[in-house]
Amino acid sequence: MNAVISVIGKDCVGILAFVSNKCSQANANILEVSQSVLKEYFAMIMLVNIDNLNCEFVNFVSELESKGKDEGLDIHVMHEDIFNAMHKI
Repeated sequence: MNAVISVIGKDCVGILAFVSNKCSQANANILEVSQSVLKEYFAMIMLVNIDNLNCEFVNFVSELESKGKDEGLDIHVMHEDIFNAMHKI
């Protein structure tokens, strides 16, 4: 099963490393990353495999979102199925 992680915030050094480290700590395998910088804003979407998480999914989501806020980042995590359902016409 996969999850989609979106990250938006002011661009600074280490955002990708920060999110990647949190994924690594939870044993979430990063499958794909798309990122860009628009003026001073950083935007990223990651697709991660969550089959082998070493914590509950809800705790993974909470950790990323709360630690992201501490860093001034808006991070959202959702199951890929939910993401796809929300974006279907």
